[in-house]
Amino acid sequence: MDAAMVTAIAALIGAPIAGAAAVYGSRAAGRTQREGGVIGGYDNLTQRLVSERDKAEADQAKAESHVQTLELEVARLRLLVTQLGGSP
Repeated sequence: MDAAMVTAIAALIGAPIAGAAAVYGSRAAGRTQREGGVIGGYDNLTQRLVSERDKAEADQAKAESHVQTLELEVARLRLLVTQLGGSP
């Protein structure tokens, strides 16, 4: 075999191997990109859920405070009605 024949055979064998490696690398890169997108989406969702939970807790504390204020007002008005001779 001369050098030209060896080069041709090497090219015929090397081209499919290089093509297969490129396809595999492309698939691995695509999978990595999708996984990165999933992780980014998960982090974004987690941050949104935490902020919504914090807001809900603040709203609940505010509502509980308002309920206590209203209960005190009801007690004050009942006492006032009783002092004025009525029955609550």
